[in-house]
Amino acid sequence: MQEVYEFLKACGTYYLATADGDQPRVRPFGTIDIFDGKLTIQTGRKKDVAQQMLTNPKIEICGFHKGTWLRVKAVAREDARIEAAEHMLEAYPSLKKMYQPGDGNTMIFALEQGEAVFSSFTETARTIRF
Repeated sequence: MQEVYEFLKACGTYYLATADGDQPRVRPFGTIDIFDGKLTIQTGRKKDVAQQMLTNPKIEICGFHKGTWLRVKAVAREDARIEAAEHMLEAYPSLKKMYQPGDGNTMIFALEQGEAVFSSFTETARTIRF
């Protein structure tokens, strides 16, 4: 899990896919944290992506860095604890302009049942489960 975290952090921007009914939705994302032993991401409750993850928590993430790409599939579960939001916002202080712990909008999702596959054109794919 630490390797997945470090890779996504190094990417800066990765892409998160959700389902909107029968329509896939993909958007750039940039938050990744480890809180209470789980990978976490952050978004706003008012955003479509949050509502999509609440309706269907199965997500996929894809990122590319230095010739290697990473695909992660997981189940995104809301972590409503104030401490989770505080931890994320300390890791991304620029978000404090838009989000605050306990503001009713800040949402943290823990990634559970994760499977990450590291791939490249020059090496055999590796799978990590977390």
